[in-house]
Amino acid sequence: MELLRKWLGHPEDIYNLLRFKMGGYRAVMPRMDTDSLGCGLRTCYRYLNQTSRSFAAVIQALDGELRHAVCIFYLVLRALDTVEDDMSIPLDVKVPMLHEFHSYLYQPDWKYTESKEKDRQVLEDFPTISMEFRNLSKVYQDVISDICHKMGVGMAEFLEKKVDSQLEWDKYCHYVAGLVGIGLSRLFSASELEDSIVGQDTDLANSMGLFLQKTNIIRDYLEDQMEGREFWPREVWSRYAKKLSDLAKPENIDAAVQCLNELITNALHHVPDVLTYLSRLKNQSVFNFCAIPQVMAIATLAACYNNQQVFRGVVKIRKGQAVTLMMDATNIKAVKAIMYQYVEEIYQKIPSTDPSSNKTQQVIASIRAMSLPGSPMASRHHYSPIYLSCAMLLAALSWQYLSTLSKATEEYVQAGEN
Repeated sequence: MELLRKWLGHPEDIYNLLRFKMGGYRAVMPRMDTDSLGCGLRTCYRYLNQTSRSFAAVIQALDGELRHAVCIFYLVLRALDTVEDDMSIPLDVKVPMLHEFHSYLYQPDWKYTESKEKDRQVLEDFPTISMEFRNLSKVYQDVISDICHKMGVGMAEFLEKKVDSQLEWDKYCHYVAGLVGIGLSRLFSASELEDSIVGQDTDLANSMGLFLQKTNIIRDYLEDQMEGREFWPREVWSRYAKKLSDLAKPENIDAAVQCLNELITNALHHVPDVLTYLSRLKNQSVFNFCAIPQVMAIATLAACYNNQQVFRGVVKIRKGQAVTLMMDATNIKAVKAIMYQYVEEIYQKIPSTDPSSNKTQQVIASIRAMSLPGSPMASRHHYSPIYLSCAMLLAALSWQYLSTLSKATEEYVQAGEN
């Protein structure tokens, strides 16, 4: 019944979940025919689906040869990330592996069979991935190898180093996500589906990655604490607590929320770059690929802003809300309206006593200036009384069915994954 009450409060979720499941997803994530692929590529797409169901869907919706290039790019970085995450690998082994990982792409027999991580198959069968990498056009190989090299060096740098300053926070996020944005942008341009400026403007591409990574880090505070990881910059949290873990203590909740709000304000500074980047894209599949994670991120930040639940559990956007964002974010006008909607939501929650309130208002003003508040998308959640009545009746009749359906669609709407 709790599920029913949630949907009654958001009738648009019911409509969009049904629309999504009954074929709406094909507009943004059409199914790919893998029967025509060679054995190696089929294996790579199987690994892609096993390691990232949600990211796999948008990769497989990309046009032409770009799809294969991005698939291999993802698997190479997943293998690199698996090495970094594996705490069973001694540092004297791990550091050289991270530095040299890009060279393994050209070693047909290289593989690593001693990993204990859940995604270890991408290391154990790295020869299949590296073979398909070498089958790509050289222009794609050069991008993937270069980004892999830079990311490996950056990961090694932060293995024994905590994030202190906000500049270091940006640097860490650059290594693990900004480089991904830069690499993808270069692949987009190399495919000629996008103009050369998309791949050349590394500042905008970096901001695309930083916005997503900072959102993940902010949202995952409690999970990271429980697993012994710390990614919030000391320069910020030290103004609110003696130890980062202290923010989870009930007696520190007011200071914790103020720290949270400051970090969200920091992340929001990337939104103007995100909008500029997206406005340059011409290919529909590339636009969908790039825009969907960004609107998921702004919705997640709006849910997290001034929210004590970040320090008590998991804050997620609703599945129906995520589906709505996926189907709406198909053009720049719609994305601007979505961004406007969620920064307005944040604006309405800014406490007058919050230390970052002025900075938050200022960055929201800059985002407003780039958005289109008068567009039809800005009022897309205002439904007529007749629609609401019909939706509520539908909810009452089909809530149990939708409970099952939501599980089936979950793989498409996981938000904020790298």
